[in-house]
Amino acid sequence: MSRFRKLSHTLWHCQFHIVWVPKYRLRILEGRISDEVIKCIRTFTSQQKDCEIVELNIQSDHVHLLVMVPPKFSISNFVGTIKGRTAIRVFNKFRKLKRKPYWGNHFWAKGYCVDTVGLDAEMIRKYVKYQEKQEKLAEQRQLKMFD
Repeated sequence: MSRFRKLSHTLWHCQFHIVWVPKYRLRILEGRISDEVIKCIRTFTSQQKDCEIVELNIQSDHVHLLVMVPPKFSISNFVGTIKGRTAIRVFNKFRKLKRKPYWGNHFWAKGYCVDTVGLDAEMIRKYVKYQEKQEKLAEQRQLKMFD
């Protein structure tokens, strides 16, 4: 089975490592709050067609998400929606949190870290060389057909 996925006109393998933190990097992602965040992330990702969680790890003060997201989706929109939906659900389920003066209406800190996870440079070079070799062979076959 190929690691690549298919859309109607696209062959893709877009894996992202995303990290984000609660506001003020408070160590609040524990117990039931952590469970709720995991549940919300899994629910949202499963609702997005063709998105798949590869790995999800929640520490007390940050979230690590390794996810496959097709190129038709914007990563900034994807992360913004996850952060927004989890914040709403956490504040609705744990109403005491919202009463704290430092939260305001924001559960997560601004921003996030994202890194692509893909082929290494050497593998890409080999692929490009292989493709060039394949194209030359195809051209030679076509020229032989006209001889």
